[in-house]
Amino acid sequence: MKLFPTKELKFKLTDNQANTLDRLNRRTEASKNLTSKLTNKSFCGTITENKFKLISSQIGKGAFCVMTGAIEAEEGNVKVEIHTAFRVLLGLLLFFPIIGLVVSLFVDTHQFSPVLILVAIGQLLFIRYLFIGLAFKFLAQKSLNRLRDVLDIEWMRICRLVQLPHPVNQVRIG
Repeated sequence: MKLFPTKELKFKLTDNQANTLDRLNRRTEASKNLTSKLTNKSFCGTITENKFKLISSQIGKGAFCVMTGAIEAEEGNVKVEIHTAFRVLLGLLLFFPIIGLVVSLFVDTHQFSPVLILVAIGQLLFIRYLFIGLAFKFLAQKSLNRLRDVLDIEWMRICRLVQLPHPVNQVRIG
């Protein structure tokens, strides 16, 4: 189980690399520390040669996801992660059930119930998958949609083929 979710995608360029990079440069406000600013551009971040590290410029929600990637000749890739500052805050949020369990163990040792361990595990899973997981899913999708619109790209489907032996396909002749 990963503590924080990530998402990796590949995309295909509909235009050439130079035009795509130019479009991204025009729609990106230069910012080395990846903080949201009030701007009319779509992203804040850095672009060096064909690599980029961006956040959405949307105030309040844009800095939650950091997109890093590269634009090659005909295709590219992007990796979406939770911003480091939010990882620290969410990591503290994940420790609250553990801290509560330890405090309840030391404060009232005669009334401690093993059910509290299950409650703490349930709270950890609830925080990780409902709060963090859903927030990441929706905010990452918004950022990726904005990137798709700015770059004019098509997402590539990643198909994994698994061949299983199938006895029906065996034909007996003679």
